[in-house]
Amino acid sequence: MQKRVLGKSGLEVSEIGLGCMGMSYGYGEAADKKDAIAIIRRAVEIGVTFFDTAEVYGPYLNEELVGEALRPYLGQVVIATKCGIKIVDGKQVLDGRPEVIRKSVEGSLKRLGVDVIDLYYLHRVDPNTPIEDVAETMKDLMKQGKIRHWGLSEAGVQTIRNAHAICPLAAVQSEYSMMWRQPEKELLPALEELEIGFVPFSPLGKGFLTGAIQKDTSFIPGDFRSIVPRFTPENIEANQVLVELIRKMAVKKQITPSQVALSWVIAQKPWIVPIPGTRKMYLLEENMSAANVELSAQEVAELTAVLDCMEIKGERYPVGSDYAKRAGK
Repeated sequence: MQKRVLGKSGLEVSEIGLGCMGMSYGYGEAADKKDAIAIIRRAVEIGVTFFDTAEVYGPYLNEELVGEALRPYLGQVVIATKCGIKIVDGKQVLDGRPEVIRKSVEGSLKRLGVDVIDLYYLHRVDPNTPIEDVAETMKDLMKQGKIRHWGLSEAGVQTIRNAHAICPLAAVQSEYSMMWRQPEKELLPALEELEIGFVPFSPLGKGFLTGAIQKDTSFIPGDFRSIVPRFTPENIEANQVLVELIRKMAVKKQITPSQVALSWVIAQKPWIVPIPGTRKMYLLEENMSAANVELSAQEVAELTAVLDCMEIKGERYPVGSDYAKRAGK
């Protein structure tokens, strides 16, 4: 697998990373630990060097899983984790205070079994803590040798600029796919200007772009998609036109819809590294093989031209929810 560098940070990672959240969190019960470890280690074998987790996934279970799975490969892989969200009475609460970040990093270091964290994100921007305070804290953690690089997740452009001016960001993480292209308006131009890498999560539209989700698909209890507007039966049906676009290109290229969707994301900029997640070994192999697929400039342009004329139905977060309110701040 080819490598990419996240912005001007010098942080080199595989062209596609592995998002590990879904193995422990967000999609119902946690996956079998033995199976999850096998998937993570297989990812290393096929060239993946970039793994994404977070303190809140579980909480804590995912960091422990990733730490155990990657222990034999320390020094060969890049591990990204996140702080700034805690669970209080079953609900997520944002807390980016410096003292909380300093406590969180110690916990993450221990659970991951590492001496230094390669990439440490503020998971969401805490409106009650100035981003300048967060940046100063991250700068200090870098001086102490506890983290190598830092980043922001789902942050707004001005927040990114303010943070970057104090301590340069290696990466920003947000949702981005053929289904959700909002980052193209302001975020991607700003990241290009500032030379910050971009790490899209949900590059397969939370599974929708694989073509496996139909209007009669039911989601198990605890699956986040069960509360997401884009996954109501009527919106799933309305958005099948997007799946058909992808499927036609997949047939033409003799690849899978997932590989088309991931290749399209990769083709947008050389400093974009998507992190699809999966609980199934065959899907891991399929997704990571997208790194060997090349859409021509004309094919990318053809897909994008049709996407430009397409209206995707349904929001990515429930309207008015905390999830929606804290994105892009």
